[in-house]
Amino acid sequence: MKKILFSCLIPFVALAVLSGGCCSRSCSKGSAAIELFDGKTLNGWQYVLADASLKKEDVWSVKDGILTCKGTPVGAIYRGPEVKNFRLVVEYRWAPGTKPGNSGIFSRIHGPIKPLPACVEVQLQHGSAGDVLGLQGTRVAGGQPRFFEVKKHELAGDISGVKKTADAEKPAGEWNLVEITAADDVYRVEVNGTLINEVPGVEQCAGMVGLQSEGGVIQFRRASLTPRD
Repeated sequence: MKKILFSCLIPFVALAVLSGGCCSRSCSKGSAAIELFDGKTLNGWQYVLADASLKKEDVWSVKDGILTCKGTPVGAIYRGPEVKNFRLVVEYRWAPGTKPGNSGIFSRIHGPIKPLPACVEVQLQHGSAGDVLGLQGTRVAGGQPRFFEVKKHELAGDISGVKKTADAEKPAGEWNLVEITAADDVYRVEVNGTLINEVPGVEQCAGMVGLQSEGGVIQFRRASLTPRD
């Protein structure tokens, strides 16, 4: 317990090597939007990949204002600030001419950094965009509509989640707008202006934001974070 409490006080660089769990505080306050992707570089983003021999640039690249992820191997780019309550706006599309696949938006990343870290994921997998999942045992309360569980996943550990209520994705190759609002234990997800998920009972923890690499060539052109008290 002392180790976990201490992790709330040390800087982000140390957080990446801790084995502790989740903190119940928010480390960032305010209402100004932070553009996490500058449209030109990957400055500020750290990375983790299942194949440790690869570099960030082997999977992620930026050209003409678009961030492209090859989708293999499994992993993520991630960055601070650490937030518990926030509004996160992401624009993505499946790369034109490619088959839609799997990806996700990570938030409240905590504990040791893994290719699939302990976090809350908003699913971008084609056909399931808007599902809300807790990875590596991150809690999403059961007993609610559309709840599901996966035990001992090879990479993601114990998963709990709530499926979306509707399909609001645009056709492959077109841009989608995802808005995620986290307010204490409630996550709300809008896709292209339609509210498709509202999930109570999500574990409260301040953490980082990430974009996932997992089985599809996906592109991003916006990642805008507004921390909230």
